[in-house]
Amino acid sequence: MFKGFRSERITLSNGLKIHARIGGSGPPILLLHGYPQTSACWHAVAPRLVAAGYSVIAPDLRGYGASDKPASSGDHSIYSKRAMAADQVELMRQLGHDHFHVVGHDRGGRVAHRLALDHPDRVKRVAVLDIAPTATMYEAADRDFATGYYHWFFLIQPAPLPERLISSDPDFYLKSKLAAWSKSGMGVFTDEALTEYCRAFREPACIAATCEDYRASAGIDLLHDSADQDCRMRPPLLALWGTKGLVGNLFDVLASWSAKASTVSGQGFPVGHFLPEEAPNETAEALVSFFTADE
Repeated sequence: MFKGFRSERITLSNGLKIHARIGGSGPPILLLHGYPQTSACWHAVAPRLVAAGYSVIAPDLRGYGASDKPASSGDHSIYSKRAMAADQVELMRQLGHDHFHVVGHDRGGRVAHRLALDHPDRVKRVAVLDIAPTATMYEAADRDFATGYYHWFFLIQPAPLPERLISSDPDFYLKSKLAAWSKSGMGVFTDEALTEYCRAFREPACIAATCEDYRASAGIDLLHDSADQDCRMRPPLLALWGTKGLVGNLFDVLASWSAKASTVSGQGFPVGHFLPEEAPNETAEALVSFFTADE
């Protein structure tokens, strides 16, 4: 995977080390992965963006993959999307990119949302993949949502309940998530990517950190979102989603983001949740079309 890319672990001013895959040249694009994956999820999209003339930076979020996994705090602020977004701004600055496009899938999309709110002068354009805004999804929670996304309510239970249950068979848990949310079959996940996902997720610190990610979303992130409820993201936003997945079936994705951003466009593809692996060609083409509108 990622032929022609280099891997680095970059130390931030807060002492955290963030692992990133870096390749290409041209305008920079920051790619942020989701749960329960790593930056490996971009293996089929990133080379297409490089071929289109972009620099691509695909980090592992704090708590995931080969990035550091700091111990959390009582209010879960260590894993707030504000903290995770600040990581990415400094990462890009250290790599020489003061302004950049950002793409976020799943949890990475929530980091991208906060990044665009907190650092609007850094972000040129932002794309979110298969999510509606966090507060919107919680407010609309019903039986269908709780059934399909039960992990939203399981992972936020006080430690160590979810951590201990997941740790009993992390490979089974991870693969069950991939199988349930993908509508294209497990074959869309390459052996190499799946091996990385499992290896990273087996680490107890990763399991704990990813639970904290969700606890933050159900607490401090909602407080931050409430404080900014009347603010709209200034950068243009592209929303992409899978029409066979939960988000595409339960939410009006474009309408939900039109309430959060000044300029919104988007489309759905006939796949499930994992657009970067279920529809890499379509995803890359949509991103390139969106980003080149500024050039």
